[in-house]
Amino acid sequence: MPKTGPLNLITDVAGLRVGNASDTLVKTGATVLVGDAPFTAGVHVMGGAPGTRETDLLAADKTVEQVDALVLSGGSAFGLDAASGVADALRAAGRGFAVGDQLVPIVPGAILFDLINGGDKNWPENPYKRLGAAALANASASFELGRTGAGTGCTTATLMGGLGSASVVLPSGHTVGALVAVNALGSATIANSRQFWAAPFEVAGEFGGLGLPQSFPEPHMPPTKLAAHANTTIGIIATDAQLTQAQCTRLATAAHDGYARALLPSHTPMDGDLIFAASTGAVPLGNPIADTLYLGHAAATVMARAIARAVHAATPMEGDPLPCWQTL
Repeated sequence: MPKTGPLNLITDVAGLRVGNASDTLVKTGATVLVGDAPFTAGVHVMGGAPGTRETDLLAADKTVEQVDALVLSGGSAFGLDAASGVADALRAAGRGFAVGDQLVPIVPGAILFDLINGGDKNWPENPYKRLGAAALANASASFELGRTGAGTGCTTATLMGGLGSASVVLPSGHTVGALVAVNALGSATIANSRQFWAAPFEVAGEFGGLGLPQSFPEPHMPPTKLAAHANTTIGIIATDAQLTQAQCTRLATAAHDGYARALLPSHTPMDGDLIFAASTGAVPLGNPIADTLYLGHAAATVMARAIARAVHAATPMEGDPLPCWQTL
């Protein structure tokens, strides 16, 4: 049986904390991953409709290799302002990249589309800067899953989505964790059942323990909600393994296999599917070739589990356009 970290959350990677803030009236929110110290990061985008901030900075040829925080947010383009709230709060706390006598917090972010999920979007002022700052203030090793943070207003093809997380400790001693806001055009469950596409990777009944069905639907035309035309699943894969920025990018790329294992379909033209990767660098690689291979495989598997846990944990809110897994 695979060994998860003590919390089965991305924060099993020591030195990382996650904070969530939600606005249940708007049905949206923001999620922040912050480190006790700056951490190395990479990113890979697979979807056709991404919305991002400072992702160009994460390329392996760029000057700044470490970031202060990563932000996932609802709100489509409006939600990019969540990272501004995080950056302001970090600067006030004395965090940031030093340039002369100035501190510039490095806060890449990504957004998902949750503007037609039944919430009141007639806000008098963009709420995301406030939500970003509140999420940072709430950062902790323990945090809730489901309808919280960036997962507050998420949907999938058939069910409400949410925020998910999972972890694993590898035989090498490295910990890998995933954090994901599941807002997919595709479905996390198989046909009309309660069973998850990610079932082969489940650990200790963490999302219901239902296994796989006896038969499967025709796979070439999976269920979608094309009428919405905008979605996006955004996530973070983190490890304590000592990785370069280029290796983090490769880790993020491998983790996208977790989307494909847990969501059908994934990486569509209407999804902005994206994964950040973060390395605290606390545990050196014993065998760089073998360890990076196992880390990438673990990243995909942990991400698939986190996606199913997000949908499994979602609970109903008034005005939801879709049911929750818990109510089926």
